[in-house]
Amino acid sequence: MTTRRLFLALAPALIAAPATAHHGWGSYEAQNPQTLTGEIERVEFVNPHATIWLKTPGKTWEVVLAPPFRMTSRGVAADGLRAGMTVTVMGYPHRQKENELRAEWIRIGETVTQLR
Repeated sequence: MTTRRLFLALAPALIAAPATAHHGWGSYEAQNPQTLTGEIERVEFVNPHATIWLKTPGKTWEVVLAPPFRMTSRGVAADGLRAGMTVTVMGYPHRQKENELRAEWIRIGETVTQLR
């Protein structure tokens, strides 16, 4: 009976573990939001998350966007992000990877798209 209770108590944690392992949003500094404007150098519109490399003065950032299905459903299609475009993103820097940012929103022209 004790083993069964222990299993039932731990089951929710075991089920949730893969979801937290995938995202790992705790690796980003939510208390340190940054807004960056720059030119897109490269775009990857693939799962699990679309990514742009954003050239800003003195640094190129790897900006993690939303999954492609969410980007598309919110109005940003794969051809809506291209090398050479200037965009603004707001997000949180990674705790260990000094060039990585997880974006909360992106501004393309005058349109701001929420990503989370």
